Amino acid sequence: MRPIIAPSVLASDFANLQSEVEMLNKSQADWLHIDIMDGRFVPNISFGFPVMEAIKKYAQKPMDVHLMIVEPELYIERFREAGAETITVHIEACNHLHRTIQQIKATGAKAGVAVNPHTSVQLLDDVIEDLDLVCLMSVNPGFGGQKFIQNTYRKIEALKNLIISRNSNALIEIDGGVNENNAPQLLQKGADVLVAGSFVFSSADPIQTIANLKKSSI
Repeated sequence: MRPIIAPSVLASDFANLQSEVEMLNKSQADWLHIDIMDGRFVPNISFGFPVMEAIKKYAQKPMDVHLMIVEPELYIERFREAGAETITVHIEACNHLHRTIQQIKATGAKAGVAVNPHTSVQLLDDVIEDLDLVCLMSVNPGFGGQKFIQNTYRKIEALKNLIISRNSNALIEIDGGVNENNAPQLLQKGADVLVAGSFVFSSADPIQTIANLKKSSI
C-alpha cells in the first residue's frame, strides 16, 4: 500500500497561504497536516481557529489536526467545527486520555494520540483499540526542520506489534525529519502516514517532492 502523505502547513508561506493550499490540492498529498501550538505545551505558538478556517475555505483534502496544547479537551468541538477531520492530542497533555479520545469521536472526527520521543508506546496499551491514529514524534515537538531521531524505527516496530496484538485499526503516523532517504525504511518498519514540512515546502518543486514521497516503497 502506498503511504498517506500529509504535508505540514506550518512550513508553508503564510503570506501566500491560499496559493500554498491550492498547490497541495493539485499535488498527490492525501491530507493537510495542521500543527496547533500554544506556547505552553511546546515553546512555540503557531495559529488558531481563524487561520484554520481560512485553510478549510480552500482545502480540498482532509485536515489532520495535531494539537500540541495543554487542556485540549477544552477546544475539541471548536477544532472540529473549524474543519478538523482527524484530531490528535498528546498523551503527555491529557490527564484523562480515554475521556478525551471519546470526546473526539463524539464530534464525528477520527481520534489520534501523539507520543513524544521520550514516551513509551506501551502507555497506549489501554486505549489502542479506540484509536484511529498514533502519531510518533520523530523530533521533539515545537519547531520544524529538526534532525530525525533514529530511535523512531524501534518505536514503530513496538507500536506495530501492539496494534496487531490488540487487533487495532490505528494508523501509524511519523512526524518530524521525514524525507526521501528515510521514508522507505519508515514504511518497512510499519508506518502508514508520513508528515513532511520543510522538506516539502523548502524544495524547488514541492509537487514533485510530494510525488516522490508518495512513490516511496518498502
